[in-house]
Amino acid sequence: MDGAQEGTLPTQGHHDETACASVGALLARVSDKWTVLVIRTLGPGPLRFNALRRTMGEISQKMLAQTLRDLEENGFVTRTVTPTSPPQVEYALTALGRDLLVPMGALADWAIANSAQMTAARARYAAAKDKQG
Repeated sequence: MDGAQEGTLPTQGHHDETACASVGALLARVSDKWTVLVIRTLGPGPLRFNALRRTMGEISQKMLAQTLRDLEENGFVTRTVTPTSPPQVEYALTALGRDLLVPMGALADWAIANSAQMTAARARYAAAKDKQG
């Protein structure tokens, strides 16, 4: 990779298809509304399904279950079943999931800091499109 450190993207102007595909796959996996909220909600520590759902608010049971399955499949969340009556199921971030909190937080901070600029850009774009046609 032209001297780039392993695990980093090549310098600007150079594209490594494998690295780009990895980044794209990760962003596709974690960029939906519920995934971000589940990861951030589990950040402080493990939660049982209903506690997680109550904390998150308006997510449906079906959507939360699907999001947790996807996160478990990709190694971000563990699911621990305690054999009681009824069984207790607890969800927690894995080391990989905890590692994601920092860059996810940085991206969220960036989005908040730049939201006014993005809103203004959309307004300028819409105004220019209206003038064209």
